[in-house]
Amino acid sequence: MAVDERDREQACPANFADTLMQRLRQVGHPLCIGLDPHLPLIPPLFRRGTMRPADSESPAVVEAFLTAVLDRVAERVAIVKPQIAFFEQLGWRGIQVLERIVGVARARGLLVLLDAKRGDIDSTAKAYAGYLDPKGAMPVDAMTVNPYLGRDTLNPFIEAAAANGRGVFVLVKTSNPGSVDYQDRLLDGHPLFENVAQSLVEIAQGLVGPVTGWSALGVVVGAT
Repeated sequence: MAVDERDREQACPANFADTLMQRLRQVGHPLCIGLDPHLPLIPPLFRRGTMRPADSESPAVVEAFLTAVLDRVAERVAIVKPQIAFFEQLGWRGIQVLERIVGVARARGLLVLLDAKRGDIDSTAKAYAGYLDPKGAMPVDAMTVNPYLGRDTLNPFIEAAAANGRGVFVLVKTSNPGSVDYQDRLLDGHPLFENVAQSLVEIAQGLVGPVTGWSALGVVVGAT
């Protein structure tokens, strides 16, 4: 009897880090393609209407453009990273586009890292962690989260990642100029962001993949 791919995934979830590292090695590089559809930057070939967020034609433009991108990067990269804000600005149509784009990416064998930077009290975080549930409405392979409300707000994401073979990328040090306002403040003689990083060590060790030894918990550190 044939087994549905999602059923197999639920029964024997692989560690996200193992899956990611194996695919990175297959393609030969660690490049992740960001899917950030800035409306003013979409090429003329795809543009229709006013290209404003409220224009009902804009979601279809975004979908057509990103589908073309996915067609071209499939088998050339291991993972793509849609930034949810650019879809949310389009309203409900944008969320539908995001759901379909995630589906297209996964159908083409690409891992999906949802750049959502979620962070809230634990009950709300549990709802956000639904993105990491293969039975959820729009499952992805990993997502970015914000730890600055406290470790308890991370727990739903960590638990979902451990149970479902998903990944979590935690903001530690961001590249925006205002990051110094809080992240660089000293705590026990060390910048706050260093304390945050140190607090993640034990969590990261609990998500280590048995095949590669890499952890399914990653950190976000601004390259600038």
